[in-house]
Amino acid sequence: MEKINYWVSEAASFVWGLPLLILLIGGGIYLLIYSRFLPFAYFAHAINVLRGKYDNPNDPGEISHFQALMTALSSTVGMGNIAGVAVAIAVGGPGAVFWMWVSAIVGMSTKFFTCTLAILYRGKDDAGEIQGGPMYFIVEGLGKAWKPLAIMFSVAGLVGALPVFNVNQLTQAINDILLVPNGYEKSFSTDLIIGIVLALITGVVILGGLNRISKTASRIVPAMVGLYFIAVLAILFINVDVVPYYFKLIFTDAFAADNYTGDPMFGGILGALIVLGIRRGAFSNEAGIGTAPMAHGAAKTNEPIREGLVAMLGPFIDTIIVCTLTALSILVTGVWKTSEANGVSLTAKAFSDAIPGFGPYLLLVCIAVFSISSLFSYSYYGTKCLSFLFGTRHKHIYNYFYIGSILLGATTSLSLMINLIDTFFALMAIPTMLTTLILAPKVMARARLYFDNLKNQP
Repeated sequence: MEKINYWVSEAASFVWGLPLLILLIGGGIYLLIYSRFLPFAYFAHAINVLRGKYDNPNDPGEISHFQALMTALSSTVGMGNIAGVAVAIAVGGPGAVFWMWVSAIVGMSTKFFTCTLAILYRGKDDAGEIQGGPMYFIVEGLGKAWKPLAIMFSVAGLVGALPVFNVNQLTQAINDILLVPNGYEKSFSTDLIIGIVLALITGVVILGGLNRISKTASRIVPAMVGLYFIAVLAILFINVDVVPYYFKLIFTDAFAADNYTGDPMFGGILGALIVLGIRRGAFSNEAGIGTAPMAHGAAKTNEPIREGLVAMLGPFIDTIIVCTLTALSILVTGVWKTSEANGVSLTAKAFSDAIPGFGPYLLLVCIAVFSISSLFSYSYYGTKCLSFLFGTRHKHIYNYFYIGSILLGATTSLSLMINLIDTFFALMAIPTMLTTLILAPKVMARARLYFDNLKNQP
């Protein structure tokens, strides 16, 4: 197992090198400048689209704008926001949070382009159903000669969509918060039991298809974000005297990198801190990875720009709001300096210190809902990848493989799981970002036409 850990860690470090950093963040900055921040000017319009003001039940697609965003958010607003932020702070200090913010702002632009393309170049599967996502906009937008890129994305997506990190951290949270304090010893058998329960819950929802997934997500995602928001606000209120100091520290440490621990997985000093923040930001909001376009590509709409605007709200909610709340709760309680815990255990320590007694249990409820909702959406992404590669008649096979992987995630180490998903996220990002950069002029031509028409409306 140690050798597997080592090679997966090396693979993650290799693929997350300078070339991918340039493609993901440099490409995102290029899209931001190329669009002249135009989509950001229509933030209020995006909210109106999300609210259903422009919904037309006769438009092609399967789910509403709201359901599409909630499905995408149910996979991004998850353990990346709780455990991922904790990992970033434990390794890189408060400054890592600043680079997560940078990743989110750039990610908003990236998601506008990728999710617009998901509608602009929708394709059809072998059953004749309309489908969206990077594999389809690669083939439909660039032509069949580019299909190897679509295949690369789909193959990487089969592993990248596995829920092993979320399950791993939920299992750790249940052990640390519920079982161990009440006299139950952490063991392989208890982890396996947790995995089996999660597999059963997930199976009930995902075997019902996209409509059941989207309806479930649209109900629980707003509620879980609201509950988590209230819980963290309580922690910040209790520690209100130090909030300004730590908020300032996020900015000052972003360039000083004094708290960077020198983990060999990331390299050295400031550059390594930037990579760490961006990796955790990408893990949190998935901008440029290509998962969200698969959800948004199923939206009921004839207007690609509208879906791009709705998708743009994802990184804002996910990273700017939820990740910041997690970061501040860890910083203001001081546990990032005093605790040896990592991942979700560090966040649990913050809740325990700030709200003794029921604080950890409140976090456990949030974690459980965050994680289980993520399990639903990722299964949809995996089945779409399998359908593209081998046909829709085989897509149900992925769900059984997916459910089985839940048991793996529950019984394996954190470092192995996070490096495994990081590696395949990187391999998904390469075809997604290359195609998006090539097709960006098509998106902007459509955007200018849409925004001009919007201005001329009475």
